[in-house]
Amino acid sequence: MSVAEPVREDWSARMRRLGHAHSIGVLGIVLSVFAFWLALPPWTVRTLGVPIAFAILGAVAGVWAVSRGEKRVGWWALGLAIVCIAGAVWAVGHKVDALDAVFGTSLLAATLRAATPLTFAAIGGIFSERSGVVNIGLEGMMLSGAFFGIAVVGWTGQWELGVFAAMAAGGVLALIHAFFSIHLRADQIVSGTAVNFLALGVTGYLFRSIYGSQGTPELEERIPDVTVPLLDRIPYVGDVIGTMNLMIWMAILLVIVAAIFLFKTPLGLRLRAVGEHPRAADTVGISVFGMRYGAVVFSGMLAALGGAYLSFGFGSSFNENMTIGKGFIGLAAMIAGNWRPLPAFTVCLLFGFSDGLGRRLQGSDLLPNVISSPNLLSTLPYVITLIALVGIIGRSRPPASVGRPYAKQ
Repeated sequence: MSVAEPVREDWSARMRRLGHAHSIGVLGIVLSVFAFWLALPPWTVRTLGVPIAFAILGAVAGVWAVSRGEKRVGWWALGLAIVCIAGAVWAVGHKVDALDAVFGTSLLAATLRAATPLTFAAIGGIFSERSGVVNIGLEGMMLSGAFFGIAVVGWTGQWELGVFAAMAAGGVLALIHAFFSIHLRADQIVSGTAVNFLALGVTGYLFRSIYGSQGTPELEERIPDVTVPLLDRIPYVGDVIGTMNLMIWMAILLVIVAAIFLFKTPLGLRLRAVGEHPRAADTVGISVFGMRYGAVVFSGMLAALGGAYLSFGFGSSFNENMTIGKGFIGLAAMIAGNWRPLPAFTVCLLFGFSDGLGRRLQGSDLLPNVISSPNLLSTLPYVITLIALVGIIGRSRPPASVGRPYAKQ
């Protein structure tokens, strides 16, 4: 046995130990959060013993993870255990009706509604950046999809045509970005910024020219809701996901399909290879330009679907700059999710949950008047998301060649 073999075995054992410690630390975080949830609907446990017991288990798991070298997740599990015990004490001290008005099924339904447009933008960004092209123009593509989609629905009365029009508008903007970024090798950040300003100017001008001060007319059709048989009859669960907008189901399905495509199919492997090592991919016969063009255009179409949901899925009107930064939030979710669909979707859900929570706390009696200020609570989704992502996820590793133009030799 060579000298390198024991070293290699020790390193492998250390990696396995850290992996186990990370899993236990994550379990501690889950147990701590569940301890607080027990004092909220639908459980609304009125005795502190049960939540405290689960929080203690979470704290023990965190201490164990720290002792095994997984300090980041372990300390978070320990800190959350303390915070969640305090939260459980606070929840037990309030009436069930007041808690149900804020933390009931409506909050979970609002979480899915708020996360849907972010999910379309985040998955679109993943496809683009996995191919090696930064696409900060997702905000403009969402906005163009929102306007042109609702305009076609208003003219034709058919939401299906509106969805296709939105995807076409987003695809055209993405094609412009792809041409400058891939073919002309322009700075991809500058190109994406130009796309955002272009979409803002074009949609604003057309909106004022066509609809004026009256705004978009009342729609005869919107993207419909879908009711799942039997699922809608399950208590609590049926109130949340028994009947949801079609676009919400599409966003959930998109996350699953994107994860399978990127990591379980040959074409997904080619896409990731183009973003990691374009020279090597070109050497084995993969069209770098073709893959990047396709990925960028597809990302624009997905982002436009998020805009369509905003204008005639969840809502029924269009306002200038109605996306208000949701494309950038989707990009942040993509980065925090380490360019993977499932973690990015989790971040979108976290933002949607904190957004819905902030809106419901504004009109409740659960917080003092100083804290329940609308201006203060409107920052809650950004604060919670930032703390959780920076503290738990930490540094992400982007695709190796993202943002770097490729010159074919």
